[in-house]
Amino acid sequence: MLKTSLLLSLAAATAIAGNNTVAPSKTTVPVTDDWCKSLWEIPTFYKNKDTFIQELRLIGRFHLDQYNNDSAAGHDSDWVTRRTRVGLTGKFADHFEFKYEMSFDLQNDNPAYSIINHANITWKPSDTFKLRIGKGNMPMTMDGAGSTNELLTLERSNTYYNLGQPTEYFSSILATGKSGQWSYNLGVASAETNKEFGNFAGGYFGLASAGYDFAPNLGAKKALLRADYVYNQPDAQSNGVRQNENMGALVFLYEQGNWGVHSQIVGTTGYRGQSDAWGADIMPFYNITDKLQVVARYTHMESQDANGLRLNNRYQGTLVGGRGDEYDEVYAGLNYYICGHKLKLQTGWAYTTMQDSANDGGRYDGWSWNSGLRFSF
Repeated sequence: MLKTSLLLSLAAATAIAGNNTVAPSKTTVPVTDDWCKSLWEIPTFYKNKDTFIQELRLIGRFHLDQYNNDSAAGHDSDWVTRRTRVGLTGKFADHFEFKYEMSFDLQNDNPAYSIINHANITWKPSDTFKLRIGKGNMPMTMDGAGSTNELLTLERSNTYYNLGQPTEYFSSILATGKSGQWSYNLGVASAETNKEFGNFAGGYFGLASAGYDFAPNLGAKKALLRADYVYNQPDAQSNGVRQNENMGALVFLYEQGNWGVHSQIVGTTGYRGQSDAWGADIMPFYNITDKLQVVARYTHMESQDANGLRLNNRYQGTLVGGRGDEYDEVYAGLNYYICGHKLKLQTGWAYTTMQDSANDGGRYDGWSWNSGLRFSF
């Protein structure tokens, strides 16, 4: 298993010697190679702006991970099929789009789909107002507002999994838009979910978000300051959300030339035994070349009461299943973009600690080295 991480890491490091061009001014690293553009147009199998249905396109993603965790609680390593999704998007009637995407559980040799991620229709009369109805994601916090295809780290920050929502896709109504330097998100979603659309039996949560991009004022590519607020209706059957009645986040995304920094501070008030908590992230990154990027992240969280925080259940949680009340993580990684975010290799090292004042099985102190392949179309 270590061999897989080594190969992915060497592939990223080799890019330093193989690409000496100056990095572009876009930290999101767009697909610039002609062969990438041509290849990624293949899934668009129908396109005609003069008909009722203007476009049909296959979509999908395949994310492969290899992880190594070494801590006082033991060692664990494996490689996993992190995400496998296939779907269809289309444009019709000039101002409408639909999206359908489902996941498959290849890791457990299950050929049947595991969940419907997207099943929605969006009305887009203008950039100022777009309305989506159906199942989809609810954008919140620094990492949760974007796709996993475009993460600069292998996983979202643990702040998102503790203070945001553990589930990403909900039956919902979401309005979004931009006007000048302002942007907004307004939505409401069912807090009870299952593989399909849920039974609408576990209350709801509402999202309100407003942002302002100071980039023109500061001469930057991006300088977005955004405030997010989420209200969760307390309900015993709300299985898709954390037991946080209120969540507030202040997010700042700054990008200039070859570098940038993304940051946030998040606070929550809990219910049904969940402690109030807060957390903060700061994530600087730099484009060494137009293919190679270095990224770092520091995360800190605290809960007011004991056992208010969780480890990342996907990997670290295999070693320690308990909870704690103070969490710190330092991450450093390399990203090698073969075709922008559509095909890339990532590797990262992290040192993580979690304090457990109750001393009931939540203390953690360990290193991890994870690598991954991200492919999407």
